[in-house]
Amino acid sequence: MTIQQLILSLRDELNNHNYNYYVLDNTTISDFDFDKKLKELEKLEVENPAFFDANSPTQRVGGAITKNFETVTHKNRMYSLDNSYSKEDLLDWEKRVQKVLGTTELDYTCELKFDGASINLTYENGQFVKAVTRGDGFQGDDVSPNIRTIKSIPLYIRQDFVTNFEMRGEIILPIEGFNKMNEERVLNGEEEYRNPRNTASGSLKLQDSAEVAKRPLDCLLYQVVTSERKYKTHFESLEAARKIGFKVPETIALVKSIEEVFDFVNNWDLKRHNLPYETDGVVIKVNNLQQQEELGYTAKAPRWAIAYKFKAEQVSTILHEITYQVGRTGAITPVANLEPVQLAGTTVKRASLHNADQIEKLDIRINDTVFVEKGGEIIPKIIAVDLAKRPKDSQPTMYATNCPECNTELVRTEGDAKHYCPNEFGCAPQITGRIQHFISRKAMDIDGLGGETVDLLRKEGLIQNYADLYDLTAEQVIPLERMAEKSAQNMVAGIKKSKDIPFEKVLFALGIRFVGETVAKKLAKHFKSIDNLMTATFEELIKADEIGDRIAQSILEFSSDLENIQLINRLKSYGLQLEVSEESLENQTDILQGQVFVVSGVFYQMSRNELKKAIEDNGGKVSSSISKKTNFIVAGDNMGPSKLAKAEDLGISIISEQDFIDKIN
Repeated sequence: MTIQQLILSLRDELNNHNYNYYVLDNTTISDFDFDKKLKELEKLEVENPAFFDANSPTQRVGGAITKNFETVTHKNRMYSLDNSYSKEDLLDWEKRVQKVLGTTELDYTCELKFDGASINLTYENGQFVKAVTRGDGFQGDDVSPNIRTIKSIPLYIRQDFVTNFEMRGEIILPIEGFNKMNEERVLNGEEEYRNPRNTASGSLKLQDSAEVAKRPLDCLLYQVVTSERKYKTHFESLEAARKIGFKVPETIALVKSIEEVFDFVNNWDLKRHNLPYETDGVVIKVNNLQQQEELGYTAKAPRWAIAYKFKAEQVSTILHEITYQVGRTGAITPVANLEPVQLAGTTVKRASLHNADQIEKLDIRINDTVFVEKGGEIIPKIIAVDLAKRPKDSQPTMYATNCPECNTELVRTEGDAKHYCPNEFGCAPQITGRIQHFISRKAMDIDGLGGETVDLLRKEGLIQNYADLYDLTAEQVIPLERMAEKSAQNMVAGIKKSKDIPFEKVLFALGIRFVGETVAKKLAKHFKSIDNLMTATFEELIKADEIGDRIAQSILEFSSDLENIQLINRLKSYGLQLEVSEESLENQTDILQGQVFVVSGVFYQMSRNELKKAIEDNGGKVSSSISKKTNFIVAGDNMGPSKLAKAEDLGISIISEQDFIDKIN
């Protein structure tokens, strides 16, 4: 046996032992013998550096130091899930699914929703390539050196599976391991970690991977993402993934009806406390992968999946004070300051009271004993008052009349739940908030500039709005507290680089009220430039796709404000992208203008996403369901018979993939 063959043989053997122990919970070798073989392999690799492999079992112990985690754009976006809190919500979801697919015969998978840190693992030709955190769904941080230390994650695959794929999963910290970590910290006189979820998430961003290797992290996988059509169902793909070494939870179930979904939910609502991991709900998915493609996505979540959240834990505590926060749009949010209390693994000191109506509805008062729960087990909220414990001298809460930051009198328009501070350009939290929104990842994505630095720059008088960022020099920034020369240079370079950010993101960054990420894309596509948008009339605005009266009115108010006009003119002078680039317009036409398409079936010349993009690039609109407004159905193989029947009944034109390609050419 050659040196190379011996190295490969030892790697295979050690990987198999790791799989048996960490995935199958089946010990096949003693710790002593495993360590002996690992040291033998390590010695051979040191003596023969030509055979180095980043995915070798010897690399599981860590040692790589990462100062800055590289931001990576996801090849396939990592969407959030819509949440439901009742059986009625699930029934409503099923009706929507059935309506789009045109059938009532559906299979579902039920999976426990584990509470950890989402991760995306990329494999190419059977080799682990990289691991990226969820981030904002569009991009995350490359944490590959830390993920390599988690022994339940296979680093290479030699068995039959898809060639290139991504595995989506959750990095979790088992409760037993978490408790042991805290016992050690207490013995060392250190503060205990708050909860397993936050500790698992924080572990991924430790700079020393050797420290990550010491933590008993695990990875539970829940989705295979690939363009290869080897598997027909989600359940089949996960079963195959489990067989080749991925830790797919055995708790997943394939069910045939929504009633069986309810049975699964009821069963695990009782049994979840006996699990070795924390779980906060059940994820229900349409099992058929073609039907998942048919259903597609909303702006935030897949239509083919929904999360059912178990009833949140509740505790009671004392409300000491109500304070008021000012958001970037001037919206006022009342906050309850509470006697600290343990809730769902964290210490809760504050809770949102939402608005004046909510305070009045619950009759919340200072010194009340209140019941608190975590909405979706994330954000604490007050759900009721224990009136039996109310002090006799209690007085009704009088809502704030002036801004807590600038003392401007608050306003509240008819039909709006919130009060607002109208001092848009003179109220400190609004100024800082707008700039923080401007630099955020989904907007201008400016590296080297965070929220604390923005606040510091404002307090030092260097910036008062987002246009001021483009006047900053490294020399101005270096003298500031905690600002080294390299950091200052990186910040200025990041600001300069943001001038290349496309128009749709710049439009979102401007922070126009009600113009979110999706609306900004539609406005950029329709109006093509900031000048066209800001000179548009109300009637012209509401003609744009999905732009209603409220958004149109907000744009008119923004466009008529002299300070906003001056800011936009300054951004133009700095060279920001305030119109759709010629490159983006190259492949766009209006030949499908005003036409609504439904895409259904399996396609071969173009992917479903490419088809939808081609429709939109040529002025058409893609709809998820067939209606009287539908002009054409682009039909591939295996189009659902009920959809076909509905299309024929409505007299809608059905065209093939080739017909569509001919149409746009």
